[in-house]
Amino acid sequence: MPRPQKERKVLEPPKIQGMRPVGVPARFLERVNLTLGEYEAIRLADYDGLDHKKAADIIGVSRPTFTRLIEKARKKVAESIVGVKELIIEGGNYFFTTQLIRCQDCGEITRFDIPQNVVERCAGCGSENVIYLNEWFRGGRGGGRGKRGGFRGGRGNW
Repeated sequence: MPRPQKERKVLEPPKIQGMRPVGVPARFLERVNLTLGEYEAIRLADYDGLDHKKAADIIGVSRPTFTRLIEKARKKVAESIVGVKELIIEGGNYFFTTQLIRCQDCGEITRFDIPQNVVERCAGCGSENVIYLNEWFRGGRGGGRGKRGGFRGGRGNW
């Protein structure tokens, strides 16, 4: 029996839930699931340009584990692009350290650390019509297997 997977630290939720190829009807697409830990590995290594050791320290895993994680993530992204498949970001054993809200009126994204006072208004336009991006990745199918349910902190009772 394999060991339980260690919880991965995800600094902030992705700004999207997935991507799909242009020009192909959704009903014809197969899906590739990228876990939030794999997403964070790609963000740190490929987008932010960190070396594997530093990125592994941020996520809270060993360097060899990070290398396996990033290789698996890159394979899934390549499978999505080359195989013309929808890429869905969900699941895994993770917790967030940052909360993001997106204003539904002006589109501005505001970041704040967890735990911190709840942000109820958009910093740009003052609208109360905001969504918490962390909620996209809570619960449900593949929504984190950790004791925190894939989410730490936030707005209180959901």
